[in-house]
Parts: sequence; structure tokens; C-alpha cells
Amino acid sequence: MSISANDRANNRVDNRGETDYADKLQQMAALLREWSGPIVIVAHVDPDGDALGSSLALKRALEAMGKTVVLPMDPPRFLEFLLREDELSDPLDTLPEHCLLAVLDVADRSRIAGAPYDGAERVINLDHHGTNDRFGDVSCVEPSKAATAQMVKDLLDTMDISWSPDIATPCLTGILTDTGTLRFSNTTPDVLQTVADLIGYGVDYAELTDRLQWRHPDYYKLLGKVMSTVEFPLGGLVSMARLTEQMREEIGPSDDDSDDFVGLIRYAEGVQVAILLKERGGKTKLSVRSRAPVSAQAICLALGGGGHVVAAGATIEAGLEKARDEALKATRNELEKHGYTFEA
Repeated sequence: MSISANDRANNRVDNRGETDYADKLQQMAALLREWSGPIVIVAHVDPDGDALGSSLALKRALEAMGKTVVLPMDPPRFLEFLLREDELSDPLDTLPEHCLLAVLDVADRSRIAGAPYDGAERVINLDHHGTNDRFGDVSCVEPSKAATAQMVKDLLDTMDISWSPDIATPCLTGILTDTGTLRFSNTTPDVLQTVADLIGYGVDYAELTDRLQWRHPDYYKLLGKVMSTVEFPLGGLVSMARLTEQMREEIGPSDDDSDDFVGLIRYAEGVQVAILLKERGGKTKLSVRSRAPVSAQAICLALGGGGHVVAAGATIEAGLEKARDEALKATRNELEKHGYTFEA
């Protein structure tokens, strides 16, 4: 007997034991269906493929239902191929009256970008980060999901929307980018079935996966400078690189999708933790990737950040050298917790 996509969505249970996943989706779906005022969709600062993909899929589905939807976002250039002309708005200083605010892929309210949190009549919170504190009137947080876009797929199935390539393509983009194009450990049978469903709705999978790899030529010039800084501290268990403001000035305006860089240095043989230090106005932003059992999330939480177990980030209020020392201290603690030893 075959199982429909809607049945799959409605038979999944939140493995945290706190809420029933299907019930939360039903509550969210009912609220969205019945809402007659404007809907504003927001995601996190520095939006990635999941932030844009999940938001864009929900926006297009709601607009197909006749809803008024605003999506204020400034995505990286390599994702702009997904957009229609004038599909995104500029940041909002205030929310429209009688507005529902849909917050997607945001673990912490302080990381919402594009519009203020306050001023909405109702707020929904759909996310897959385990550190999410369940803010909003209706929150559905499921850390077992590979991407918020996967949850949007389940939500739209619950709403019985009519799928089209225009809706399915950004939704699949969010899943592909958060699973490393189905290479990361969060690529489960559930994810693969969701991907199969979306391809079945008319996504050109070969074209999409090709376009997601395109980068501006300046990206490669910047990559060369960053790779020249790679070091392997803590006995080679860590790979670390830096991206300085001087590098950006030398290259000029570029498609700074530099999170790709930390993924590259993660593949160095023997590495358990990869760290990219990015200098920004006297502060240092960290992108961290890890291999089980080491937790990038634990490292970044110790530094005031957060994220997923294998992919996380933090911002340190210091320059590169101090940030490097703090990052290595937190990483050393996490490695030692799991029994790793190395030369001092």
C-alpha cells in the first residue's frame, strides 16, 4: 500500500516528546488558511539556501491561495537565480497592521532579519534548530528535520496546496543546501523521500544542483587567499582558516558565500573540527563544522553562539588573534570531553 505525502507528514511525531509534530503543523496550517490580513515572512541574518528556500516556497504557496505576502530579504548572489523580479521587499521598519509574522529557520529572536518582531497580531515559528526556545503563538520546532524547508514541505502538504515547480524548486533548494547536496549525516530516508516528492512535482534536479554550485569569479580569488592561511592546530584534529577585511578590500565586491570555505577545509585528513574566522569591523565571526561525536554546537554555545550539532556559528567581540585563542580553547575542551588527546 502506498503512503501519500500528506499521510507521511501527519504520522510524524516530535522525537523530543514535547509536542506532536503533526498537531503543530495542523495548528499552523489552520492559522495560515484562515488569516485574512497581510503575512510577513522573515528568516535569519545572512540568509542561506534554507532561509531563502523555505521562505520563498511558503510565500509562493500562500500567494497561490490569494494571500498578501511580504518577504523582506537580501540573499547572497548565488541564490538570486531562484527569484522572480521584485519578489523580495526591502527591510521593514514597522509591520503592517493586522499582520501575521511567520518566522522561519531562526533559532533566536535576536537573529531575525528584515522586519521587527514586535507589532504582529500573531507569530508562528517554524524551525529545525534544537536551541530554539519555542517563541511565538504557534511554534513548531523539530531538530530531527534536516532543514526548515523540509518542514515547510510537510506544512504545505498539511494545507493540501497544489504543488508546482515554482513552489517545489526553492523548497528543494533549502533541503539540498542544508544537507550538502544529500552528503551530510542528516540525509535520512525521510529526507530522500521528501526530495523524491519534490522532484516529482517538476523540479529540474540536474539544472538546480548545477546552478547551486555557480559562483562569481571573484569568489575563487578570495578562496585562494583564504586557503593560504590554513593551519592545523591541536595535533591536526582542527583545520582553521581566516578571512580578513584586507582580503575583501583587495578582491573588491564579491559573492562572499564564504561558508563554503569552512566546508572545504573540513575534508582535510584527520580533521574533526573545521573553523573559519571572518574579520568584521573589530569582531570575528566563526563558522564551525565537526564530525561526530564532536559537537560544533557545543563549541559555539561556549562562545555565545549556537546552531546544529555538526554545523554552528558564533560571533566573538574581539579581533582575529584573540578570537582564534578563544575558539581553540572551546574546541580543545570539546575534543577532550570525547577522549581526544594531542600534543600541547
